[in-house]
Amino acid sequence: MNTLTNGQFNELRGVTRGEILQANDAGYDDARAVWNAMIDRHPAIIVRCAGTADVRASLAYARNHQLRLAVRGGGHNIAGSALCDDGLVIDLSRMKSVQVDPERRRAWVEGGATLRDFDHEAQAYRLATPLGINSTTGVAGLTLGGGFGWLSRTLGLAADNLLSAEMVTADAGRLQVSATEHPDLFWAIRGGGGNFGVVTRFEFALHPVGPQITAGLVVYPFDQARSVLQQYRDAVATMTPDLTVWAVLRKAPPLPFLAPQVHGQDVLVLPVFSPSPSDAVDAAIARIAKLGEPLGMHVGPMPYAAWQQIFDPMLTPGARNYWKSHNFAQLSDGAIDVVVRYAGNLPTSQCEIFLGLLGGQAGAPPPQATAYPHRDALYVMNVHTRWDDPADDERCIAWARDFFADATPYASGGVYVNFMPQDEGERTSDAYGANYARLAQIKATYDPDNLFRTNQNIRPASPAAAAS
Repeated sequence: MNTLTNGQFNELRGVTRGEILQANDAGYDDARAVWNAMIDRHPAIIVRCAGTADVRASLAYARNHQLRLAVRGGGHNIAGSALCDDGLVIDLSRMKSVQVDPERRRAWVEGGATLRDFDHEAQAYRLATPLGINSTTGVAGLTLGGGFGWLSRTLGLAADNLLSAEMVTADAGRLQVSATEHPDLFWAIRGGGGNFGVVTRFEFALHPVGPQITAGLVVYPFDQARSVLQQYRDAVATMTPDLTVWAVLRKAPPLPFLAPQVHGQDVLVLPVFSPSPSDAVDAAIARIAKLGEPLGMHVGPMPYAAWQQIFDPMLTPGARNYWKSHNFAQLSDGAIDVVVRYAGNLPTSQCEIFLGLLGGQAGAPPPQATAYPHRDALYVMNVHTRWDDPADDERCIAWARDFFADATPYASGGVYVNFMPQDEGERTSDAYGANYARLAQIKATYDPDNLFRTNQNIRPASPAAAAS
C-alpha cells in the first residue's frame, strides 16, 4: 500500500482543477466502479481530470512518487484496465466533449467520451464513423484497440478512421501525432492499446450515415442453428460490404415480435445492418430470412443512433463478466459444431456466443498498415459469459475456458485485444502477431520504463533490440 503524506496530496491538489478522490471520500466507491463487476480494485488516488493540464500533472505526480498508473476512459474494458490497486487513476470520464465540423467531415473527441456522446453530436449532421455495438463503451479504449462495429465492413475500423491524436506521453509531454507528426507513435496507437500514453483528444474522419439505416433481427429456433450457420457461412462469401450480418446464440430475450413461449428459449439470432436504404438491401435480407424457418423477424428502417443503443439493455454495468475470444479466417463445420454444442449448454440466461462479421473494408489494409494486424479475421468470436452471483464464478469461467479450448483447433491464432480478460497477459503477442516487435521498439522510445503497464502490456524492447 502506498502511503503519502497530506503535504504530498496537497501538492497534487495544487496543480489540478479536477476532483481528487481517496478512500473514504464521498463518491470514491462510485468512481472506482467499472462496467465489469468482477473488477474490484482500490486506487490510492483517483483524479477526475478537467483537461489536458490535469492529465499532465497527474502523470508527472504518479511517476515522481512511483505510483502505479491506470487510465480510465469509458471504464468498459473487460480486463478492468481502468483501475489499479494502490496507485493513481487518471480518470477522463469528465472530458467528454465532441466537436463536429460538418463541412470538413471531421470530429474532435475527448478521451472520456462514449459512443453515445459521439453519435449524438455526429448524427445531428447525419455523419458517423465506425465504432462499437454498445453506446456506453468509451471511444478511447475502443479506438486504441482497433475498434470494430456495424460500419466496419463498409468503412473500416475506428483506428482506420483516426486522423490525428493529442497525447500525453510518459514524460508528461504533450504531443500531436498523425501520419506526418510522430508517425511511428501514430501507427502504434491504432491498435496498440493504452501502452504508449494518454490520448486526450482524437480526430476522426466522418462519413454520411443515417439518420435512417436498415437494421433488425432474424431469430431462428436452436434446432436449426447448425444448418443455418452453415448456410450463413456460404452466404457471407457473396455478401457485399454494405451488409453486415452477425450471428448470436443465446436465450431469446422478450422481443415483442416473438411469441411469449419462445422467450427464454435457446435461439440463434442474426442481427442485420446496412447503412443503405432498405430498398437497396431488401433482396439480400430476404435471402438471409430463407436460411431456415424463422421464429420471427423485424428488419426495416430505423434511426442509426437507435440501432447503436439497441443492445444496451443486455449489456448494463454491474454484472460479472468473463470473455474468451478467437479470430476465424473461415467458419469450418468443426467450429460450427463446437459453437452449437456449447450454446446448447449456456451456464446462465445472460450468456451468449457471438460471431462478429468483418471483411470488406475492415480487411482491406495490409496487416502492417496499423498496429492492429488481423486483417484476415473474417469472424471475431466472443464467448460472453455473464452472471450476477459470485458463487457462480468458478462454474461460468470454467465453461468459457472449456469452450475456448475446444474451439482453438479451428481458429486463426489471433485475438482482438479489447476482448482479452485480465488473466490473458500471455496472449498479448497473439493480439499483435508480426507487429509486436515494432510495437516493443516504439514502446522503448516513448515509455522505456513501462509506466503504462496496467493493460495487455507490450514490454519495451531491450536497448539492443530497440537500436536495431
